[in-house]
Amino acid sequence: MSMSQSQSAPDPHVAVLAFPFSSHPWSLFNLACKLARAAPHVRFSFFNTSKSNRRLFSTSQLADLPDNLKAYDVADGVPEGHVFPPVNPHVNEIELFMKAAPESFGKAIDIAVEETRRNISSLLTDALLVFSCQMAEKMHVKWVTFWVPAPYYLSALIYTDLIHKAYANVCGINGGGVVRLGLGGIKPIDKTMDVIPGQSVMRFCDLPDNVLQGNVPNSSLISSTLYRMCEVLPQASAIVMNSFQELNSTLLTNDLKSKFQDLLYMGIPTLTLPLTPPPSRSDATGCLAWLDQKKPSSVAYISFGTLAPLPPNEFVSLAEALEASGVPFLWSLRDNLKQHLPNGFVQSDRIMHSLGLV
Repeated sequence: MSMSQSQSAPDPHVAVLAFPFSSHPWSLFNLACKLARAAPHVRFSFFNTSKSNRRLFSTSQLADLPDNLKAYDVADGVPEGHVFPPVNPHVNEIELFMKAAPESFGKAIDIAVEETRRNISSLLTDALLVFSCQMAEKMHVKWVTFWVPAPYYLSALIYTDLIHKAYANVCGINGGGVVRLGLGGIKPIDKTMDVIPGQSVMRFCDLPDNVLQGNVPNSSLISSTLYRMCEVLPQASAIVMNSFQELNSTLLTNDLKSKFQDLLYMGIPTLTLPLTPPPSRSDATGCLAWLDQKKPSSVAYISFGTLAPLPPNEFVSLAEALEASGVPFLWSLRDNLKQHLPNGFVQSDRIMHSLGLV
């Protein structure tokens, strides 16, 4: 950097690009708010679809947000009058968004730059927005990515090709397409992935289909995006993990660190705003008082997120298994799903406490 550049350098301007589905925007926006508070001289522009922004800000108190952070709307890529298919409409919505995303975010960033009169100095983006790597290159700025799912899933994606080959090997598919059982009669799908660092306790059946299938021709846009993501992530200045380091094996963490320029664990942010924590005595459901009575590591916590609900039959099986286990549990459950619970499931005191109903 020349002397003239260092003397006239404006305050930094970070563009934060969100993936507007599931819990992704909540987590990234929480991180952006914390960074904005820690660095009041830095401008943060948060880019997200209008639909997602409305949901995000409906749960927040705007007066509590940092003054140096502002949200901007980006187009969602859905054509006017578009009718979503009855089967997996959310997949269609994601694909339309991803196809239009490079242009949509580019236009929104231009508006923010013109409004603030500050050029973008760095990008902080959801890792699924693969195009942001090329965008950062063109803008000659640093690129930092935010990985929302579990670190184990990122590791599985990185080793997709190796996993695919290892699975095909243990399946032993012959010319007739017959799958033979492994040693001791263990089905190939139940074998553990000993070849992957830190994944020795994980079985092939624990993986999504796109990982087992590998990068096959004509794969879905989402699958090809994940594959491409793993190719470009090493170019990021840092990868911020939505997890605690203590939750993951040392072997897994060290292997991930060896793959990237920098790996930062930030803990798991809350999904509600404002960021000011509620009083420690605030316990509307009684869950905290109930947990205080339990021994360490004695309570099971169940949550499947917001995008992939269980089929009703699996939902019922899980409820019955929890009840039969006798293990205390907390189940993060939306109200519209409680109708699928088995009859009499919430009547026992233990289950009522577990569901936060008393």
